[in-house]
Amino acid sequence: MRSSQGTNKELSAALLLGWQDGQVDVPYWLLQYYSRLRLQEAEVMLILHVMAFKQKEQKDFPTLEEIQSRMSLPPEKVIAALQKLLKEGLLQIDEEMDPASGVHSEKYNWTPLLERLAECRLEDLQEEKAARRIRPGAAPGAGSRDVFTIFEKEFGRPLTPMELESIAGWLDKDGHPEELILAGLKEAVFAGKVHFRYIDRILLEWQRNRITSVEQAKEHSQKFRSR
Repeated sequence: MRSSQGTNKELSAALLLGWQDGQVDVPYWLLQYYSRLRLQEAEVMLILHVMAFKQKEQKDFPTLEEIQSRMSLPPEKVIAALQKLLKEGLLQIDEEMDPASGVHSEKYNWTPLLERLAECRLEDLQEEKAARRIRPGAAPGAGSRDVFTIFEKEFGRPLTPMELESIAGWLDKDGHPEELILAGLKEAVFAGKVHFRYIDRILLEWQRNRITSVEQAKEHSQKFRSR
């Protein structure tokens, strides 16, 4: 009979090996929005397995038997899940040919799924954007500047989902006031570097220096330029 100390060492070694094998990158939006796309857990798990085969085993087109072997569902339900994903255009099969050998191959492509998830996120951001336009106790457009619309006007185009996500993060996660975000945009325009990464650096610099108002931001910028 093995000692508990030996068992613990084996367990630790197994855990270490598991971490060394790494993790699989899973789109957070898939977990957040799959129910909105009317996906069941079976379809989501199938997609995750397809992603895992690609990332960890470099298999672009795992066989149905390989996928089934890792799922607890009966084969007919796995097949039904795959058929649903293909029928609804969330997953597609691409054909490729190696120019050197002329060999044809197939691979799963989940880009259409990512595009649909991005549309879901964009819908949420647009709803948040509309909600911020009308604040409690104020008439539409009164006493409130729409930071999203001002950014779109300055950039001369509609913002992308990732750009909308950045602004929402500045407001909700980082807690920057709208006026300070717009001051950061103005500073970027003044510097001729109108892109989100530069604005994010400005806001981070102000946060580090405990700047919470437009007046403080102006004073900090003037001191920086004078140096």
